[in-house]
Parts: sequence; structure tokens; C-alpha cells
Amino acid sequence: MSTQSACRVALGLIYVRNQAQNGFSRAEENQGEGGAGERPPWSWLVAQAAKSSPLGPHVRRCVRAWLMPAFGTEGWEAVQDFVPHLPPTVDEQLRALVTEIDRADRVVELLEQCLDDLSAAQARGGHYFTSRDLVRLMVEAVAPQNGDRVLDPVCGSAGLLAEAERYVRERTGLQPNLMLTGRDLHADTLQIARLNLAARGIRADLGAPTDSLSRPVDDPYDIVMANPPFNLSDWSVDRPLGDDPRWTGTVPPRDNANHAWMLHIAHALGPQGRASVLMADGAATGLRPSEQRIRERLVREDLVECVIALPPGLFPHVRIPCCLWLLNRDKSPHRGWGSADRRKEVLFVNARSAYEITSGSRQRRLAADGADRILRTLAAWRGAPTEQGGATARYEDESGWCTSMSTAAVATAGYVLLPVTHALEPADEHVAARERVEGLKWELYDKFEESYALEQDLRRILDGLDEL
Repeated sequence: MSTQSACRVALGLIYVRNQAQNGFSRAEENQGEGGAGERPPWSWLVAQAAKSSPLGPHVRRCVRAWLMPAFGTEGWEAVQDFVPHLPPTVDEQLRALVTEIDRADRVVELLEQCLDDLSAAQARGGHYFTSRDLVRLMVEAVAPQNGDRVLDPVCGSAGLLAEAERYVRERTGLQPNLMLTGRDLHADTLQIARLNLAARGIRADLGAPTDSLSRPVDDPYDIVMANPPFNLSDWSVDRPLGDDPRWTGTVPPRDNANHAWMLHIAHALGPQGRASVLMADGAATGLRPSEQRIRERLVREDLVECVIALPPGLFPHVRIPCCLWLLNRDKSPHRGWGSADRRKEVLFVNARSAYEITSGSRQRRLAADGADRILRTLAAWRGAPTEQGGATARYEDESGWCTSMSTAAVATAGYVLLPVTHALEPADEHVAARERVEGLKWELYDKFEESYALEQDLRRILDGLDEL
């Protein structure tokens, strides 16, 4: 059984167990061992795992029956596709899995580990999920408030939506009243998202598979968070039209979706809307006139609040360095943001070195103290308490880490929005040499990725010529 199939089975079992744990299966539990109800209870499946008879058919029956309400309008066919065939050769693994899930004290932790494993297995195909360290940073950087309308236009496993719910719940001590909306192009990914949210008892509008870039959103949102695919080529079947309200005066290039995502998200923001968007470095530095005009528009409209240069190598499937962009329609003092007036200013944070190596691997991740430092810097710049109920720190530029610039100064710099250009390290010959080598290495990785994308485009064109 493939890693993807194993993870799907585990997700389904975790969902069934969690529903039972939350009391949703109490009626079925009262029916006894026979599992004669429409949805077999978890205790029945655990009892089957203790027997010597084949377990696969029982797992499929139980998981399929419980998934029907979670999948809603997708129906029985989608449920059948989600649960793979389970031959007798995997019975021992299934028994161990059911037993382990039954014994677990915190099912959500198992769920998150399963999503991490599934993301790693799918990464090469581009269907990865945002890692937990980045999810936490993206949510806390925009600080959703209870009652907010929250959108993720490329939601993947819905990790950002789940974290927004957790963030509000922890700060209010109440059941959050968020209007959560997620969209994704891939039907199988939306199934994972539905399971992830349903297992946590979170309600959200995920809709049918949708290409978010194909049309603007109908209603404005208070919070938008997104980790769109980097440097997506051929993102539009038709040439983007200037009469689309998202592209007014600044039509994005058709061969790279980075700026289309930025404009789509900016258009989705309400009067005090905030957004956090992961984006390849090229979006901050692209030299083509269309890219420069879009950055100029974002700066002139005072939408760019902060750009954070993240450590390279955070995504195992791609070598392109990236930044976290924070957009904001209202940088004046107001509740839920801060007391500082930051209109016509942009904060740049150079967090390139804020990483650690995960235990037992060479994979990088955002260091916990690095994320905390970023959030403290943001809070001080906004004039907000560093911690809930705490004091407000005074913001100061810090060489090599952060600098605040006026939009006029950004314009003078040619609307280049890469933090490492503005938040420079103090002069040190040895450090500077190492950083130049590191920077050139990741720039070369970026060029490799671009070269591969161009090669694929050229192959498609040549294949099309054969059909003429």
C-alpha cells in the first residue's frame, strides 16, 4: 500500500475515532457489539481488530459509512475513491493502526502527523501542505479576530483555517464565531481538508473544486491567507482581461501566476482586511514592466504592510527562496491591529538565518525563536502588545534584521520589495562573502526551477505542432 493510501486510511480512522470521542456516535454505541446501525461504532471496529478474521472489509465499511456526512454533496463515489482497497496482506498493520489510534490520548496530534506524512509523500507532485511552523506564523501575523470572515483561496488540507480557529479560541476562551471559506482546484485535496476540519469539529465552506484565479471573489474578507504554488506557468486558459476588477490597469503576465495571486488576494480584502501570502522571491524583484507595475500599484495603494524574507530550503520539494507578504487595507491605529500609524510605511524583515535543522534529517524548518522574533518585531512596529495583555514594546530598526521605510523611499528604490536588499547586515568581509555564496547558490536553484518550467512550456508547444 502506498504512503498516500496508508495516510488516507489513517485519516479516515482518526476521523471515526474523533467523532466517537466527541459524542457523535453515542446512539450507535448503545446498539452494542453488533454494529447493526447505519454507522458502525468505533468500539465495534476495535472489537473486530481483536479477532483473527480479515479486518480490511470492516475498516472499509466503517470508514466509508462515517465519511458520507463529512463529504456531503460529493456522495458515495467520492467516499469509495477515498478509501483504498485493503488486501489481507495489510491486516497486521491495520490491527496495529486501529489499536494505536484507540489508545491515543490526543487524536489531533496523530491527525497532524498523518497530514505531515501525506504532504511529504505528495510534495514532488506539488500537492504539499503548508508546514505547521509556517502556518502558525502566517496566522499570528494577521491576528484574526472573533467574527472575522476568513478565506484561503488555495486551501490544501485547510491547515490555515484550522489554525485560525485555534488562535481565536485560545485568545477568547470561547467557541470561535469565524466564517471560514476554503477553495482548492483538486477534489482529492478538498476531501482531505473536509476530514481535517470535521475531525476537529470545525465548520467551513469548502465548496466544489474551484480555480480561484478564474474569477474574483463575490464578497470581501477580513482575513485572507494563502500558500499558492510558486511560479505557476500557463495559469490562465485565456489572456487576462483588463476589464477584470482585479487587474484594473495592471494585467498580470500569463506565464507566471505570482502577481495574479497577489492581485486576486488584494481584491478580496475588505476595508480593514489583512492578508498573509507566501510567495517566491521573484515576486519582490521581477524586472519585467508588468511585474514592476503591479508592485508599484500595491505600494502606491498602501497595501503592503510587511515583507519577510524566510530562510531558504523550508520546502523539501522546491529550492526557490521565498518571502511572506503581509497586505493590509488599513494601517491606521485600530482595534485588533495596533496603536501606531503606519500609513505610507513598509516594514522589511530579513529572517533568512532564522532556521533550525529537524532532528534526524537535513530538512530545514523555521526556528521557534525565529518565528517569535518576527512576531515581536511586527507587534512593536504596529504598536501592539507582544503578548495578550502585555506591554507594548518600542520599535527600532535593527541592522541586518528589520527596517521600516516610507513608500516614497520604496519608490526611489525602484519598488524592489526584497527584504535582504533593505535590511542589510553590518559590514563584515567574511560574513558578507559567505552570504554572497549562499545567496548565489539559492539564486542558481531559482534559475534551475525557471529553466525547468520553460523547458516544459517549450515541450508543450512542440507537441502542439505535431498535431497541426
